[in-house]
Amino acid sequence: MQSPAEKKPGVYTYVSQWPIYSLAWSVRHDKHSRLAIGSFIEDYSNKVELVQFNSSTSDFTTDNRLIFDHPYAPTNLMFFPSDSATNPDLIATSGDYLRIWEIHDDRIELKSLLNGNMSSEFNSAITSFDWAEFDTRRVATSSVDTTCTIWDIEREAVDTQLVAHDKEVYDISWGGFNVFASASGDGTVRVFDLRDKERSTIVYENPAQDGSLLRLEWNKHDPRFIATVGVDSNKVVILDIRFPTTPMMELKKHGASVNAVSWSPRMGHQLCSVSDDSRAMIWEVVRSGFGSDGADVEPEMWYGAMAQINQVRWSPVELDWIAIAFMNKLQLLKV
Repeated sequence: MQSPAEKKPGVYTYVSQWPIYSLAWSVRHDKHSRLAIGSFIEDYSNKVELVQFNSSTSDFTTDNRLIFDHPYAPTNLMFFPSDSATNPDLIATSGDYLRIWEIHDDRIELKSLLNGNMSSEFNSAITSFDWAEFDTRRVATSSVDTTCTIWDIEREAVDTQLVAHDKEVYDISWGGFNVFASASGDGTVRVFDLRDKERSTIVYENPAQDGSLLRLEWNKHDPRFIATVGVDSNKVVILDIRFPTTPMMELKKHGASVNAVSWSPRMGHQLCSVSDDSRAMIWEVVRSGFGSDGADVEPEMWYGAMAQINQVRWSPVELDWIAIAFMNKLQLLKV
């Protein structure tokens, strides 16, 4: 069906029935410009919806059969991280559990529900996850119970579970084979190597009073760099893991709390950040940043939305598209 869209050059808007929190781009080469959006409803019953963008007509289409119910608001969404059309068409969601769903032409079915805490009737919320491109059996989850869990989704079993931090773990990101980083309410970013599970390396400690770190994304194209964001902070901290503990630079031009960051997938030196100041900013972080603390670094470009922006995802396939979410709007920006 055709969906309501607002158009201005380079900005394309899809209006959902629900407030949007989470979003993801499809990676499959036969499903270009397909996105998933997750609702943020303060209720048990939430929704995940697939949305197709047609760049030649600038229109969005949806199919009511490709909307599914989700318990609680999904904290993250990811499609199967491979561009091959021979792989099953899967999407993962997190919330109370990690779930894997299979997408068919006319329906979406739950394939597996992954519960790492079989010994208790209670489970701890999963704050985020990352699905490994280099080993698509592996999904890493972060939880409020201080653990990080590596799942083997083919066996539907826990591969490894680590007590990663002293407080809640809010975000997690793969940095390469066997290596991932996590950000926590204890104010640290830690890097783990699954070949030595007894140890982790603290690469950053937040000096702020309430030092909780809410967001973290490893630069997949250039794994020297990690971006992280603290609670109620207008700064994006860029870390070079070769020089732990001292940030390479801090990007400070947002006027309110930063809510999400996304690296450009194949360029490696660009980052988009979004904030409660209703702005999406694109930074040339790595090139322009060497030798400076970032205080004077200006964004290469910025876009002003109509409300506080909750989420951002740079397209992994069509590199000149960025998706942002605010209120009940999904917006695609042509950069």
